[in-house]
Amino acid sequence: MDLKFENVSKVQGLLSVSIEKADYQGNVDNALKEAKKKAQMPGFRPGMVPMSLIQKMYGKSIKADEINKILQNKVFSYIKENKIDMLGEPLPNDEKESGMSLDDDDMTFWFDIALAPQFDVNVGKDDSITYYEIKVTDEMVDSQVKGYTRQFGKYEQSDTYADGDVVKGLLTELEADGSSKENGILVEGATVMPQFMKDDSQKALFRDAVKGSKVVFNPSKAYEGNDVEISSLLNRKKEEVAGINSDFCLEIQDITRFVEAELGQELFDRVFGSGSVDSESAFRSKVEESIAASFVPDSDYKFLLDARKYLMEKVGKLDFADELLKRIMRANSKNNDKDNIDETFDRSIEELTWHLIQEKLVEKYSIKVEDDDVKAMAREATRAQFAQYGMMNLPDELLDNYSKEMLKKRETVDGLVNRAIESKLTAALKKDVKIKKKKISVDEFNRLFDTK
Repeated sequence: MDLKFENVSKVQGLLSVSIEKADYQGNVDNALKEAKKKAQMPGFRPGMVPMSLIQKMYGKSIKADEINKILQNKVFSYIKENKIDMLGEPLPNDEKESGMSLDDDDMTFWFDIALAPQFDVNVGKDDSITYYEIKVTDEMVDSQVKGYTRQFGKYEQSDTYADGDVVKGLLTELEADGSSKENGILVEGATVMPQFMKDDSQKALFRDAVKGSKVVFNPSKAYEGNDVEISSLLNRKKEEVAGINSDFCLEIQDITRFVEAELGQELFDRVFGSGSVDSESAFRSKVEESIAASFVPDSDYKFLLDARKYLMEKVGKLDFADELLKRIMRANSKNNDKDNIDETFDRSIEELTWHLIQEKLVEKYSIKVEDDDVKAMAREATRAQFAQYGMMNLPDELLDNYSKEMLKKRETVDGLVNRAIESKLTAALKKDVKIKKKKISVDEFNRLFDTK
């Protein structure tokens, strides 16, 4: 077997693989023997079909399979051993191979290979990139503190009603004269939340209510005829409450009130851990720090986008084997989107260019992603997910359990690896280039992504 590589251009190569009968015949013979053992044919016992028939039936397909296996192994080994910087995968050159037949003993196969363009990426303090820091306002701190007092609040029983309370009791349908309706609707443990009533006059009927008192109101008026809300209150199907306009009497048996947590040591400890802060001012400072920290990934993301744009402009337009790359894309195309390749090609080249630049930077900064990096990224992703709901001080055991579940999915692991690479690359670039820090509001930051 003989393999030869030649450069057609700076960005395209041609690999020839010459195969002789001796290179594949042993494998073909072994495959034919295996086929003979498994072959079943009328008139012959299993495994006793004559080799001549096996050869006639399966010879060419087995020869093709065995040659293909040899080609795949040798071609990719040759590319790896000779450090050919290939894009995509080798494609058969049909024009060169025209006229070749499986009946031939000796054959030469030709492969077109797209080569990565050669270029350098020089990064240093002469390069300046803006880093946007999002301002943390007093309103953000107030909102987060309010969120914590609500998150760690609790429900308490009350004897008197106040706006926002939940009222439970016996609900009875009434006649027009105010008496209980015979065979009317009766709901035990009915739950009413007057604050969500749409009619203010009905809502006002509960203003002076106390535990043990009775309140007469009209559900149809209270919820403006909304069958869904009325059916939920009366514990009936939606079709069954259509047209019900009766007054109802609620005999209040229970009033529940939500009470926000007090700004004190108990709340401080529950949010940030025991003894982390010991005063309201320190608590607010810690909240401000946590908000600022939550903005860092967004700032880093924007920085990497800007670094990408800057470095791509600095590197300039790279040469590619366009037509060959389109062939490779069509060969790998799924979902019948082959016709879209021409339309999306420029965007694909842009992504490929950044990928190649990123590879150079990863090599420049000796970036490696270990198992511990992926686990740490999974923990941070879990932490960020819980932080969205105001849960900051999570125990390590909970973080570990959730992150372990994430790592069971292959696609999730691949995403975490990419995030780990981007995180390390961002950190390396922030140290290497000149940073121009600029503080802006969250609205100004969001407008940076406005493409209109």
